[in-house]
Amino acid sequence: MKPGKKRTACFCFVAVTWATVQQSHHQLFSLLTKLARCLCWFLLIRAQTLMILSRSSVMGVRGLQGFVGSTCPHICTVVNFKELAEHHRNQHPGCTPTIVVDAMCCLRYWYTPESWICGGQWREYFSSLRDFVKTFTTVGIKLIFFFDGMVEQEKRDEWVKRRLKNNREISRIFHYIKSHKEQPGRNMFFIPSGLAIFTRFALKALGQETLCSLQEADYEVASYGFQNNCLGILGEDTDYLIYDTCPYFSIGDLCLESLSTVMLCRKKLCESLNINVADLPLLACLLGNDIIPEGMFESFRYKCLSSYTSVKENFDKKGNIILAVADHISKVLHLHQGEKKLEDMLPLGPNKALFYKGVASYLLPGQKSPWFFQKPKSLISLDKQVVLMSSDPECKQGVPMCIDYGSKQGLPMCTDPESNQGFPMCTPPKSNQGIPMCTPPESKQAVPMCTDPESKQEVPMCTDPESKQEVPMCTDPESKQEVPMCTPESRQGVPMCTDPESRQGVPMCTDPESRQGVPMCTDPESRQGVSMCTDPESKQGVPMYTDPEFKQGIPMYTDPEFKQGVPMCTDSKSKQGIPIYIDPESKQGVPMCTDPEIKQKLPPGADPEFKLEALMCTNPAIKEDLVNMEPEVKQVTLVSDPDILKVARADHVQAESYLVYNIMSSGEIECSNTLEDALDQALPSQAFVYRPVRQRVYSLLLGDGGDGAGTCPTVKEWFVYSGNPLKHPDLVRPLQMNIPGGTPNLKLLWLNQEPGTQARRVEALLGCFDLSSSREELQAVENPFRALCCLLTYLFVQVDTLCLEDLHAFIAQALCLQGKSTVQLVDLQLDYIDSRAVQLGSLLVRGLTTLVLVNSACGFPWRTSDFMPWNVFDGKLFHQKYLQSEKGYAVEALVEHNRSRLTRFHALKSVVCKACAKENRRIVSRQHWRSHQPGRWGRQGSGSHRTSSGCSRADPGQHWRDSGPGSRQYESDHWRRYSSSGWSN
Repeated sequence: MKPGKKRTACFCFVAVTWATVQQSHHQLFSLLTKLARCLCWFLLIRAQTLMILSRSSVMGVRGLQGFVGSTCPHICTVVNFKELAEHHRNQHPGCTPTIVVDAMCCLRYWYTPESWICGGQWREYFSSLRDFVKTFTTVGIKLIFFFDGMVEQEKRDEWVKRRLKNNREISRIFHYIKSHKEQPGRNMFFIPSGLAIFTRFALKALGQETLCSLQEADYEVASYGFQNNCLGILGEDTDYLIYDTCPYFSIGDLCLESLSTVMLCRKKLCESLNINVADLPLLACLLGNDIIPEGMFESFRYKCLSSYTSVKENFDKKGNIILAVADHISKVLHLHQGEKKLEDMLPLGPNKALFYKGVASYLLPGQKSPWFFQKPKSLISLDKQVVLMSSDPECKQGVPMCIDYGSKQGLPMCTDPESNQGFPMCTPPKSNQGIPMCTPPESKQAVPMCTDPESKQEVPMCTDPESKQEVPMCTDPESKQEVPMCTPESRQGVPMCTDPESRQGVPMCTDPESRQGVPMCTDPESRQGVSMCTDPESKQGVPMYTDPEFKQGIPMYTDPEFKQGVPMCTDSKSKQGIPIYIDPESKQGVPMCTDPEIKQKLPPGADPEFKLEALMCTNPAIKEDLVNMEPEVKQVTLVSDPDILKVARADHVQAESYLVYNIMSSGEIECSNTLEDALDQALPSQAFVYRPVRQRVYSLLLGDGGDGAGTCPTVKEWFVYSGNPLKHPDLVRPLQMNIPGGTPNLKLLWLNQEPGTQARRVEALLGCFDLSSSREELQAVENPFRALCCLLTYLFVQVDTLCLEDLHAFIAQALCLQGKSTVQLVDLQLDYIDSRAVQLGSLLVRGLTTLVLVNSACGFPWRTSDFMPWNVFDGKLFHQKYLQSEKGYAVEALVEHNRSRLTRFHALKSVVCKACAKENRRIVSRQHWRSHQPGRWGRQGSGSHRTSSGCSRADPGQHWRDSGPGSRQYESDHWRRYSSSGWSN
């Protein structure tokens, strides 16, 4: 072949080869593109699924909700409530099918209005609740709603973590509003402020049984369902899969039209995990829950995962961890169940008490856990070997016997491991265990012996005539006679003396000063002997407590119910002993007040605020195993009057009041997130705006000592606001009230039914808002606008950056709301969303919740319905009026050209303006403000905030947002007007 043809042929070959390669590459690229698209689509679906699961699993056991959805979907069964109710009636004639509703889990499901950013569509929400209740009652199902009453101390860290996460979500919401001038999508949904509080009152208004828990509601929900044979629990918390209670139904999967939802079966879950229902609390704590931090057993879980044989069969690491831990429980822990304690099988370390507490928190009344170790009575330990005793009737083994020459009866024998000699044994009736005996040469009678743990020698024993128990004896060096001994925790024999009153033997110790023997008693906490002194009144011996500071003995008081000794002081009036509480900060003793209905335990060395659930006090199975728990003590309350506490507790449980019982019982309250713009410093946080009101409520509920010297205890506030890391609560002192005739006491406000008492209640309510001077004007306002005018007056006195246009918007929306139907409110459309109006709406709603607190603290002088938001506030309607007022609309246009509304508008505006004028607050237009204060409005650091004393609350130049979160103690409210020149940015 010629060279030219060769080159041509080579070129053609290369071209064809290149074309083939290009085609192959194109096909490969196309294939890879399709695979990439499929992968992206899969990851998108997966991310959306995980997002949904993460939102629904914020409460309960870590990872369990996602595990159920991905690995064990068969435990979820679609059921119909109507059919279940009919079956329940057939099974239990005369019993109404009842569903226990965890209301806090249902708030997102219930809030169906499209708009949520403007402060809440309360009319629509109320209508949604009414439809929900009606759907169930129509088919004969009774609903009982439970709300969280307080945050338990062991769950505080989790509460804080969620609040800080919500802060970040709120920041993103306001960033979106400012960028797009519209409400974010439902994926950024945040429930309106005060939704949980007002839902209680909405359900009560609908005639539903509504209860507020004395702890977090999940335990009380599970307990109620378990004890009352309920149809099931409706909620969204995986803890209900752990409790051994009635069936658990998902609110998230509920279809209200067909009344169908998903039931999650805990028995099927256990079958999938190869564990028992009684093992679920142990599994929950090893995985992490609201009590046990997820990271506490992280290394343990990964050790289980590494040894789990099926780890390579499933790429769901979270699911594999759950399977691995369950496998460890079933194959490893079950082997030693009943023989070893959990702390011997698990790396509990210093978290032992908390772990036991977490497991016990799932035990409902009457339930016991097989994981709480109880040593079998038929077994004793000898030299680390388990030996069966012949006293066990199930023992089929023979033992050698000998003849007692005194009684002529056969006695079993044992062998001394050191001397290899046989000794006869006797069996005390109580212990059912054999003990060796000896025969003294004088009496010729066999007497039992015991081994002194110190000298390792055998010593004879005698029988105490009172207790009928055997006690060792020793020889008195003076009388040379045998006297009984007692062996305390020190394991040393101590001589005894006889109490002339009780005729009982008590141990003795030697006083280092007098060198004389003095009687002792055993401290139930330290298990050590403590000296006693004689009470001059009762002539009886009482234990002494040694003050570590002064090295002096202080008499102790023994609680007759719980048998626990506490230091005691003597009342100068009654001459009676009063228990005292040692403040860990001041190291000073203060008299204790006891709530007779609340009893709690404290773990040794724990924070004095550490609280244990009520179940820990009542379940006897837990007491035997929680070795690190101290005996029960009664909760120290801030109010000593039992009648007042009883009323406060009843109102709390029946969901009639808000925060009152929390303040009086524990002196600690919290408030969740509010839609507030952290970057807009022209408006103060609601936590600061309403704090002076709360301070006066504290004074009313806790008393101010009558001298105004601030002797009232501080209240711990866990309120969320920008810049507060929530590491510690704010310590807030009560603020003395300024009421004509003085501050009335609670018995007058709560228990007195005389005609003049109602006027005193109203005075107290207005006094909490520091508006006593405007009583006549406010009382003349018709319902439901009286409460609104009171709140608006307080707001405009407190916050200088509120202007006349804001007042117009607030009043106009309240008046127009009265004539609008729910459908009209639903159809209302907004031009755009303004971030400042969003915060103003939330600020007003938080004011309405503050009114609930004040009204209940003052004995309910006003009807609760008068300040329910569905009667006085609508978020979209307010936003519309705000935008119109901003654009300069006339008042006639704001009230939609209704003459009757226009007349009322001017009347309400006059009341608020006159009341503010009495407080030296003149409400001016924003245009007037801008002309006299150029650049002030709307700039960071330009806000203004008042209170009632006339001097700055924060240091000069310090902004209100920087006034110090954490443990700062807040005295009486020192804010009055902030000037813009004194603020830092």
